Amino acid sequence: MTRPLARAARFALLLGAILPAGAAAQSGGWTTLLDGSSLDGWRVLGTANWQLGEGAVTATSGSGFLVSEQVYDDFELSLEFWADEPANSGVFIRCANPQVVADRNCYEANIYDTRPDQTYRTGGIVWVASPSAQINAAGRWNTYLIRAEGTRLVVTLNGTQVVDATNNLFASGPFALQYAAGTVRFRNVRIRPLT
Repeated sequence: MTRPLARAARFALLLGAILPAGAAAQSGGWTTLLDGSSLDGWRVLGTANWQLGEGAVTATSGSGFLVSEQVYDDFELSLEFWADEPANSGVFIRCANPQVVADRNCYEANIYDTRPDQTYRTGGIVWVASPSAQINAAGRWNTYLIRAEGTRLVVTLNGTQVVDATNNLFASGPFALQYAAGTVRFRNVRIRPLT
């Protein structure tokens, strides 16, 4: 084996040893955590009927979360989601207790177009910030870019920044994908640590 090839092989082995289970390295510092082919690196909490297929994870009944096994503090989280109109879902970050995920012990970037109180509808961070624009997400694929850096929280929905807030309740923790009602799909979940 040539010297450059041997170095490349050692690097590949080292990279495989340090990445969390289910994670795949990407360029630009991004790591894919969920590509729709496996739930490695995730813990199922609750009774949601998570199913893999067509490059996504889907839930249509039950109630619960997919919780990342890894803990994060400062990061950018990028993902795509699809939800029907009655769907109730969310992306929970910096969860203080990964055994009991709730909007009172995590930050929740909501996915809930028909929320009875529209203050924290899709795009808002529940109990922290209302979205600056009302973007209906039902019936199509949408993108979320969620940035948590120190006390600053920024949410961008479909290319429109809808939240730029500060809050110091939660500094680190795993994140979770929620299923509560309707039909919800997630795909291309990627993270880029900022520290």
